[in-house]
Amino acid sequence: MKVGPRYKICKRLGSSVFEKCQTQKFVLSESRRNAVRRTTGRRPRAASDYGKQLLEKQRVRLTYGLTEKQLVRYVRSAGSLKGGNASTVLLQALETRLDNVVFRLGLAPTRRAARQMVSHGHIRVNTKRATIPSYHIQEGDNISIREGSRDGVLFSELGEYLKEHSMPAWLSFDENKLEGSIKNLPTEETVATQLDLTVILEFYSR
Repeated sequence: MKVGPRYKICKRLGSSVFEKCQTQKFVLSESRRNAVRRTTGRRPRAASDYGKQLLEKQRVRLTYGLTEKQLVRYVRSAGSLKGGNASTVLLQALETRLDNVVFRLGLAPTRRAARQMVSHGHIRVNTKRATIPSYHIQEGDNISIREGSRDGVLFSELGEYLKEHSMPAWLSFDENKLEGSIKNLPTEETVATQLDLTVILEFYSR
């Protein structure tokens, strides 16, 4: 999926969209920009309800690296279930994508890198090589680095990175075996996200 200038997108949608924007440099840049706004008295124009929904949809798409067609499919699937919380179902569908799970486990520094790892065949699900980033991981599935890839340059600094990585409560990971799995399906309480998925559901229900 083609993406434009990341810093420019983050200024419009927020730093949570790309890991590249979650740095001290970006925070300082935004602080200076807000200070100029306060000094000049210029304020951004208030968005309409539709505008807010559109921005939130773009945040979700870019955060998870989805095409419009993929997001629509996830939303329709979540909305078609009866008796369940549609926003929770949508969250679980997004979070249990293989590329996102690889990122959440700390095997890749960004979701984009995780997608490339999966596409290039570096990741296994259970005993088979997986090459589809959108593949959905279920409870009990085992995610690991392919034996032939472990000594490659791609994972040469993995040990140091994992020391600083914060593992989500819904995942488990064995650093000795370099294997992870889903303990429980993710919920709003166990996923650190600033995204409002109820707004996405409202946007596509129009």
